[in-house]
Amino acid sequence: MSGNQSPSVSARRAKRLRDWVINIALILAIVGAVQWWKARPLVTGTAPPLVGVTLDGQAFDLAALAGRPVLVHFWASWCPVCGLMDGAVAAIAEDHAVVTVAMQSGGPQELRRYMAEAGHAYPVIADPTGDIASRWGVVGVPATFVVDPSGRIRDAVVGIATQPGLRWRLWRAGPASPEGALEPAASG
Repeated sequence: MSGNQSPSVSARRAKRLRDWVINIALILAIVGAVQWWKARPLVTGTAPPLVGVTLDGQAFDLAALAGRPVLVHFWASWCPVCGLMDGAVAAIAEDHAVVTVAMQSGGPQELRRYMAEAGHAYPVIADPTGDIASRWGVVGVPATFVVDPSGRIRDAVVGIATQPGLRWRLWRAGPASPEGALEPAASG
């Protein structure tokens, strides 16, 4: 009797596995399409200039980091989703070049207070008017770019991204050259 049931049980398992694979493929396609749709306004190609003064008073120029991949992260203090990414950005900043742009989140004093309360110390450039974000095509936050060692935008994500996902994108952007700057140079 079990010999008669075996083909139907294995056929049901095969159908269930096929249904799971189809459902997972559909979910991935939908997530990919939504991500593509949200990222449409973001700039591509050569990264726009990103020059400013960080909250700790250091001059910053993205061009000074040529030769190494850089994570450029746009966020806002009023954005709850951005807060979910704070830990990932902070961890990546420990061993990769990272600069963040706080879009429409007040001036340096408010941002210093916010960063102190959050316990983060990664580089932040205040963008109270959204001018920097506009040059990068950012209309919503969080928006994260990976700039490759040659200064081209290699990847962009709108919305939440995980630390492993961001690290993978940085890895794909290519290794840093030995000549790559270790710290952002003062802009002149």
